[in-house]
Amino acid sequence: MRILIVIPAYNEQENIERVVDQLMENYPQYDYLVVNDGSKDRTAAICREKGYHFLDLPVNLGLAGAFQAGLRYADRMDYDMAIQFDGDGQHDPQYIEAMASKMEEESLDVVIGSRFKDKKKPFSLRMMGNQMIQLAIKITTGVTVKDPTSGMRLFNRSMIHEFAHNLNYGPEPDTIAYLIRNGAKVQEVQVEMRERIAGESYFNLRRAMEYMVRMCTSIILIQWFRKRGA
Repeated sequence: MRILIVIPAYNEQENIERVVDQLMENYPQYDYLVVNDGSKDRTAAICREKGYHFLDLPVNLGLAGAFQAGLRYADRMDYDMAIQFDGDGQHDPQYIEAMASKMEEESLDVVIGSRFKDKKKPFSLRMMGNQMIQLAIKITTGVTVKDPTSGMRLFNRSMIHEFAHNLNYGPEPDTIAYLIRNGAKVQEVQVEMRERIAGESYFNLRRAMEYMVRMCTSIILIQWFRKRGA
């Protein structure tokens, strides 16, 4: 199985070298692609200096646009699977094998690297937002996704093609809910995630709450009006 690790990166100069070097040194069985999302720091320069495989987007498209660019590459190069992988070092590549095995054995469309499949969520305002999104997905699909906000998601070949060719497909919980309602098979695999070592997360408390409201609104209301493309 040919697996591509897609790494959207925006202003990750403090992390990208450590993330990619670990993949190259310890997980050479996987291909990777850094998608520099119009970074204003030295992310692109580091990729050039180190000779990394990367796409250099001239403007910031956001996570959805950057990830779609990576999946267009995966689709064109005919990969069997592609995994969304953060450029900040929080995702651990040791779990990719288990996620890929789960997908292959059970003919799944999406496998989510879940922090909470077998573990209880800690109490915090952010985790309350996670629970609200989980509930919205449960209400609209009948399926329980315990870690809907996990950014570590593995997609099969048909999902790669679908994401690559539909402009409104962002790698977010509302799209996962939409795909489940339309018959996609989604399951979770327990993983552990690291703390960000350097740089600053985009999601402060205010943005996290805004994200929760936007996702719940989209899942409960907007997704019913989406049309699924080929």
